[in-house]
Amino acid sequence: MTSARDDRYLKTEQPFGRWLIGQVAREDAIGALARSAKADSKFPKDGDFEAISRRLNELQAEGEMHVALEDAEGAWLSL
Repeated sequence: MTSARDDRYLKTEQPFGRWLIGQVAREDAIGALARSAKADSKFPKDGDFEAISRRLNELQAEGEMHVALEDAEGAWLSL
């Protein structure tokens, strides 16, 4: 009998921030956002959508970056 705490059954999902940084090779808005994130020393690598959105607000990012963030979250959730 397996336990609910059996590690084989725990979802090991990469944090959204780390997934986003991994998208630097893309040639779309998500890729542009990823390249900006990678260059930002204060980017929340282990952050979720909200943490990254707050960072974009701190930087007064253009609206296109917020749209790219929403698109990225949709792509990440569909994995």
